[in-house]
Amino acid sequence: MPKISETDLLLNSDGSVYHLSLLPKHISDTIIAVGDPSRVYMVSQFFDEVEFEMNKREFITHTGKYKGKKITVMSTGIGTDNVEIFFTELDALVNIDLKTREIKSRKKKLKIIRIGTSGSLQEDIAVGSSLISDYAVGFDNLMNFYDLPMSDDEAGIAHDLQKKIKLPFMPYVVRGSQDLIGRIGFDMIKGNTVTTPGFYAPQGRRLRVETRFPNLMEELNYYHKNDFWLTNFEMETAAYYALGRLLGHETVSVNAILANRIKNKFVKDHNKVIENLIEKTLERI
Repeated sequence: MPKISETDLLLNSDGSVYHLSLLPKHISDTIIAVGDPSRVYMVSQFFDEVEFEMNKREFITHTGKYKGKKITVMSTGIGTDNVEIFFTELDALVNIDLKTREIKSRKKKLKIIRIGTSGSLQEDIAVGSSLISDYAVGFDNLMNFYDLPMSDDEAGIAHDLQKKIKLPFMPYVVRGSQDLIGRIGFDMIKGNTVTTPGFYAPQGRRLRVETRFPNLMEELNYYHKNDFWLTNFEMETAAYYALGRLLGHETVSVNAILANRIKNKFVKDHNKVIENLIEKTLERI
């Protein structure tokens, strides 16, 4: 297999991957991913010790021990474009020889757990609750640039959503790691998460500009196909699930529900809700 070119896989002068500024020795096989860089410190405060730190752009990395187990926590910033950089460079650290620029014959499988925040699309999902994403529905265009395999059920939901909501594009639908969902989310709400390419109009919010889909919230709230309902909005999960499938890593997304979009309610102490979810997730990894 030919070597990967210098412009396809960018490296820094010390041999680290370009955006993350990491070498293979800097990460563990278990990665906790958060969007907000400040949330990295909310996770690592529970570590027994922090052995390594790196700050580069919005990508902050802490690697340490939690109850004797090596864990890495990293921030991605907001959006699926950032997740693509994060995920691709993480995979390069474990599955590409950075010195020879050759893909390794033996692949390593990472466990990547997103801990994020989200808004509920259903009236009965209360603010302050924890939700684990069974399926993710991508309203972004990232997978237009990849050949993502979908099951018949996933493709059926994607086509049905496009038709019923009259979207000018077909979304993509991907299921998360059933092993991680069972281990981490056994007592959480199991939901199906919509990943959007923006926070305002793509999530049905309107301030000063009219939106193209004024009934989006209502249509997503009522949408169902057999027993498949949509439960929450956020901006990254679909990229995690899709890239996890493409690259062969185990991925799951756990969500602190900070808002109920149907009732127009927002949680009072969001940091406490997020911190509780972090502690619960760390205990179950």
